[in-house]
Amino acid sequence: MPSSASTPSAPTSPDAPAGSPAVPPLPDAAGRTPLVAVLAGGLSHERDVSLRSGRRVAEALRSTGLEVVLHDVDADLLTFLRETGPDVVWPLLHGASGEDGSVRDVLDMVGLPYVGSGPRASRVVWNKPISKAALLDAGLATPDYVTLPQSLFRDLGAQPVLDTIVRHLGLPLVVKPTEGGSALGVTIVSRAEDLPRAMVECFAYGETALIERAITGVELAISVIDGPRGPEALPAVEIVADGGYDYAARYVAGETEFFAPARLTADQAAQVSDAAVRAHEALHLRHLSRTDLILDASGTAHILEVNVAPGMTEMSLLPQAVAASGRDLAPLYRTIVDTALARAR
Repeated sequence: MPSSASTPSAPTSPDAPAGSPAVPPLPDAAGRTPLVAVLAGGLSHERDVSLRSGRRVAEALRSTGLEVVLHDVDADLLTFLRETGPDVVWPLLHGASGEDGSVRDVLDMVGLPYVGSGPRASRVVWNKPISKAALLDAGLATPDYVTLPQSLFRDLGAQPVLDTIVRHLGLPLVVKPTEGGSALGVTIVSRAEDLPRAMVECFAYGETALIERAITGVELAISVIDGPRGPEALPAVEIVADGGYDYAARYVAGETEFFAPARLTADQAAQVSDAAVRAHEALHLRHLSRTDLILDASGTAHILEVNVAPGMTEMSLLPQAVAASGRDLAPLYRTIVDTALARAR
């Protein structure tokens, strides 16, 4: 289905992607064009998405005049970083290692600046129950939930625990792994008899499940970029997906309808933008993030989760938000890189 996001302007050079006008390179103190290492791939379930994101960001940054090298995350990574000596690294890794803070720990140890949040903040966001607790402490709304390990179902008996969950949270429910992304292992449960299967699918992706009350309303994604005056929310993107915003709905063209900007009143748009910026600040994130939430009929914005490494594919939500803002992707990506470089100098 077509998106209602605004159409990017045409490129100004044959090698630049659409919406990426040429920008003169910003040399360092020695007059050298900065070298950016984009890390993509890895071995998580989201490897393919990461590679697609990495290629698109690398192309956009090259169109601004930067030198860019794209590299997988493998046993050669440390040797590559040592021999290449990039000025800044952009980890475009999704899933484990890419979002759990471990690769960022390595980059800190080798002394390389990078785009995105630090390892501690990344670990908090990667663990959904911990991040939900931090959001609640900040006065933000998030669906009621319980967190239960697979071992508990063996120890107490699966059916008594499932019955207790339904009595406590009601139906419908959302079952998801406590760690992971791209909706892998996520199931919306409307009938109690479907809950056992949802738990099995969840435990295929992790040992602990987050079971939360399903919220009905408008599903939105709000990207936040650090600007000169602090965190700034881009226009909200509305997501309309039959059967839920699952993996196919995210990455298969035509499965989902997007509205960018979202069909919200001015007050609603301001409210969800404020919630995303507050989440960005409460979780101590930097450079960029994306908050996924549902705005219910009463006007409450329920935060589902926050992402430290938003996807950058042709169907991803942050690029759609940039287009809806009337800005071009390549200069914005360049600004993010320049911000990371400025911190290091």
